[in-house]
Amino acid sequence: MRDVYHEELDALTDRLVEMTRLVRSAISRATTALLDSDLQLAESVISHDEEVDRIFAEIEASIFDLMARQQPVAVDLRMIIVALRMGTDLERMGDLAEHVAKVARLRHPDSAIPPEIRSTILEMGQIAERLITKTGSCIASRDVESALELEADDDAMDKLHRRLFKILMDEDWKYGVEPAIDVTLIGRYYERYADHAVRVAQDVVYLVTGSRTQDLDTL
Repeated sequence: MRDVYHEELDALTDRLVEMTRLVRSAISRATTALLDSDLQLAESVISHDEEVDRIFAEIEASIFDLMARQQPVAVDLRMIIVALRMGTDLERMGDLAEHVAKVARLRHPDSAIPPEIRSTILEMGQIAERLITKTGSCIASRDVESALELEADDDAMDKLHRRLFKILMDEDWKYGVEPAIDVTLIGRYYERYADHAVRVAQDVVYLVTGSRTQDLDTL
């Protein structure tokens, strides 16, 4: 029975890693749809978000079942609590990729991204992909060192987010209010996507060490 129990715990990890793959694909395709005004691709991102939601629902159901049957303690309980938090963050990342795709759909056949900002949005999308790729690897390997690196990696996203606001506030901005709102929202979606990736990585650290990253900084 204990072997089955630990197989079920391992299955939670597998599902979480699968979620990282799905939300990585979603943000990649959403970025392409946004920059290329690709309506079909945007619709694909939007419709496939249901798969992320389905896996998260499976994770929730498994967690509630395990808690009812096994009454986990110590590390096992920490794993279950962390899995629920990770799943919540990953589900939200899928939603944020969907939001990006919806902006692309809303402005089709035009582009929501002015030419001067395209390179910044492209870079934000690339950073988002790198962050979630590393996050998935951290979940699978429980690599604390790599997980701790994500906060530094997130600094690059924050820098790009600030760059967007600087461009929007410049007196040379010539695209009006509606594109400014679109860019503001899109920048926020990418910035929040990265924040959720960092939170998942922090949970990996907590799972392995029993301490939060800020606690480790004082050791």
